[in-house]
Amino acid sequence: MPRILRTLFAAAAFAAVPLAIQPAAAAPANYGTAPEFTGIGKWLNSEPLTLAGLRGKVVLVDFWTYSCINCINTLPHVRKWYDKYRDQGLVVVGVHTPEYAFERSTSNVQAALKRFDIRYPVAQDNAYATWNAWRNQYWPALYLVDTNGNVVYKHFGEGQYAETEAAIQKALGQRR
Repeated sequence: MPRILRTLFAAAAFAAVPLAIQPAAAAPANYGTAPEFTGIGKWLNSEPLTLAGLRGKVVLVDFWTYSCINCINTLPHVRKWYDKYRDQGLVVVGVHTPEYAFERSTSNVQAALKRFDIRYPVAQDNAYATWNAWRNQYWPALYLVDTNGNVVYKHFGEGQYAETEAAIQKALGQRR
């Protein structure tokens, strides 16, 4: 076999062998202190909440609106996490920020809570005050806040459900 072919075969075989290089341990993500809920016109399923009052808990903040198909598709996952981890210290807070004028109606939001079986607290953010305080730009948007009030995970849009749940588990594990 010509030398060039032997070299190519050897290079190809070497490239196919996975290298056992261990990545450096990643530092926990910290996106800074979570902003407070502000300018909330109405709280549904709960008395008014503050992040300061939730210190010591892990908080999943879900920015959503009830007619957004992407938001609707994430709701079963958010509900599942609420049901599965609430007794372990997870608090889910939905921040309903309307995209359209008809979504500002409290009775429409209440009907959506019933339709989607949402039992966790929901802040009605019609004035976009909390949305702006968080500098949010997306529906849906998930922010995970650790026990010290720091945002440690973010996800925008659908998907990454396993990664989000792993982040929740990790944050809950650190509170022990």
